[in-house]
Amino acid sequence: MHEFTYLGDAAYRRPDPQAPDALEAFVEAVHTRVNPAGIHEELWYHGSGCRSWLKVRRDTRTHEIHGASFANPETTR
Repeated sequence: MHEFTYLGDAAYRRPDPQAPDALEAFVEAVHTRVNPAGIHEELWYHGSGCRSWLKVRRDTRTHEIHGASFANPETTR
């Protein structure tokens, strides 16, 4: 197990599986999403520590961290 595990884009919302165009929406979401260059908000899991989900602001070009917060502040330990 790694101390931190990357989940992905913190702003990503899955398409509605009940929508009439669900298949096309999922293909679009999986294969043609934008891969941003620059500061981006991501979800990370602290598995070897507090076991909390974090929102991390990271520059995808340099990997520099610009801040972090609990993804759900109500469930902090």
